[in-house]
Amino acid sequence: MSTPTAPARPSRMSLAVRDSSTMLRRNLLHARRYPSLTLNLLLTPIMLLLLFVYIFGDTMSAGIGGGPDRSAYIAYVVPGLLLMTIGSTVIGTAVSVAGDMNEGIIARFRTMAIHRPSVLVGHVVGSVLQSVLSVVLVGIVGVAIGFRSTDATALEWLAAFGLLVLFATALTWIAVGMGLVSPNVEAASNNAMPLILLPLLSSAFTPVDSMPGWFQPVAEYQPFTPAIETLRGLLLGGEIGHNGWLAVAWCLGLTVLGYFWSTATFNRDPK
Repeated sequence: MSTPTAPARPSRMSLAVRDSSTMLRRNLLHARRYPSLTLNLLLTPIMLLLLFVYIFGDTMSAGIGGGPDRSAYIAYVVPGLLLMTIGSTVIGTAVSVAGDMNEGIIARFRTMAIHRPSVLVGHVVGSVLQSVLSVVLVGIVGVAIGFRSTDATALEWLAAFGLLVLFATALTWIAVGMGLVSPNVEAASNNAMPLILLPLLSSAFTPVDSMPGWFQPVAEYQPFTPAIETLRGLLLGGEIGHNGWLAVAWCLGLTVLGYFWSTATFNRDPK
């Protein structure tokens, strides 16, 4: 008579995927129940898009050599606003993580028999999905007011989408780290404000070479400008030059930095 065999234990990878999926569902349900924060952050790039197009559009279009109507400036400004949307959306991630820290949920998760990185992975994946959805909504507004991407090929559209996802992942890991080190949600919101301010100091609204000479390094040597120029080139069928490699390097560097910062902070024993 054969002895019954013990059921196979799930692998570590399957446990990690299961726990990460559970945390992802938790964060998506939380975002669905409290949509006001996401909507408020989404309104910032939409309002800036409408403001710059309809108030300054004609003047700015002439300034970049696009003629007297605003169509050239719409094409110029929309790629920058799409990346600014990501920076605005991930502020909600920093606030959400800080809220979990203050409410004791993170401390409770530390004591449970779960794959510990899954707590952070759930936040990151949920935030990236929200960022992509926000970018789609802002893109729809851009198309509604006249943005067209007729010169981009299918491969360029795919590369543009990949850049947006990679950029969202990088900023989300940084936002998670900001949320973990913030003493409260107000501090988390303030700490993450550079993710909105940096696009304002980039090539999102005006070319870098039109800025004062002393200010150009501020606009040029930061993550948003090469990412904006790359996305602009992909969507409009223009030249990308060295900006593509710079954008990918910034994204990978920020992702690695944010990941190790976040995991080290999360695994640190509370005082």
